[in-house]
Amino acid sequence: MFQRARRVSPGGVNSPVRAFKAVGGTPRFMTSGEGAWLTDVDGNRYVDFVGSWGPMLLGHAHPQVIAAVQEAVARGTSFGTPAEPEVALAEEIVERTSVESVRLVTSGTEATMSAIRLARGVTGRDRVVKFAGCYHGHVDPLLAEAGSGVVTLGIPGTPGVPAHVTADTIVLPYNDVDAVQAAFAEFGGQIACIITEAAPGNMGLVPPAPGFNAALARIASEHGALFISDEVMTGFRAARAGHWELDGQREGWAPDLVTFGKVMGGGFPSAAFGGRRDLMEHLAPAGPVYQAGTLAGNPVATTAGLTTLRLATPELYTDLLATSLRVRELVGEALVGAGVPHVIQAAGTMFSVMWGVTDPVTDFAGAQRQDTAAFAAFFSSMLDQGVYLPPSAFETWFVSAAHDDAALTTLSEALPAAARAAARALDDRP
Repeated sequence: MFQRARRVSPGGVNSPVRAFKAVGGTPRFMTSGEGAWLTDVDGNRYVDFVGSWGPMLLGHAHPQVIAAVQEAVARGTSFGTPAEPEVALAEEIVERTSVESVRLVTSGTEATMSAIRLARGVTGRDRVVKFAGCYHGHVDPLLAEAGSGVVTLGIPGTPGVPAHVTADTIVLPYNDVDAVQAAFAEFGGQIACIITEAAPGNMGLVPPAPGFNAALARIASEHGALFISDEVMTGFRAARAGHWELDGQREGWAPDLVTFGKVMGGGFPSAAFGGRRDLMEHLAPAGPVYQAGTLAGNPVATTAGLTTLRLATPELYTDLLATSLRVRELVGEALVGAGVPHVIQAAGTMFSVMWGVTDPVTDFAGAQRQDTAAFAAFFSSMLDQGVYLPPSAFETWFVSAAHDDAALTTLSEALPAAARAAARALDDRP
């Protein structure tokens, strides 16, 4: 399959994060998923801790989601007109989060691109503040020092992006309030917005320091800029209302604009951006800032997303967090037993392992000090034993409501050998 794919697709994959370039070996081509399990073209089964990079909150092929999608498909796959499912999904997002108005799009990249365009249109300013290691999709001005596949593959700079496109992007170290204040002291009247992942998950999971997001909201407001919280990954995944529930809702602040994706599509290509009504009313056709999408609000995708969110009850998040904590305990015990230095970092139900370090990682520079060879050895051993992990040390692990005792037993039995493989990789360092 990989040979066939390489003949017709660059690198044999349709997204770089699916490649095994950072860990070695051949990407697995999956034929089916059920619950917490994936099956590849050779018939091998794996416990899945990727979950389609976050969307599969309920597990693969959840019966109620599949039934709702089948009914939606039978009514037609796309209309190019407004339809009730897109309204219902928008209502669900508004009910769960801080936003008052939502525009549906088809990908997280499109959501962040549109949110920045709106911020620039509203403020009449051009500059954008982002943070090193935060990934906001392959939007040209936001690929500067981005995480995810950019750091996994070691791509220098942003080839294909003209220098003038990133000239208005100010890249700052994550979790550094002083750097943000200094940037606004120098460029405050030119900055349209600050954009950050609500809890970065694309340089490994690096949670915001207490009060960091609140400080961003305050500084942006003081200077007439907008604060954009990118919850494409964390939205409806870290907690029921996204990561905002874990800091903003508790502390009494809200971002001006928010981007969503992944879980809200229930496994289909769907995303959104939203915020205060007065800001969103600047979008066409209500206002002058143009944004459009032929397949935005697709009735099948919105049905899948709506069904997923309605099944994602408070009780489900309690169970997800318990599962996440148990997985972290199992991984930590195995790595400690093998003498592998590491730190496990989390935000709500999401977590990742930082390899070869002993202190908490707070920024991109710290994340880049990971021992990727140790992770590659660990990954390969786990894969051979039927556990599918993100093929990069810079990505987040995801659990689902379908990770039951059988799935965790498979994980537990695979961990000791994988931990020993990581230890050997560390011992082999020059």
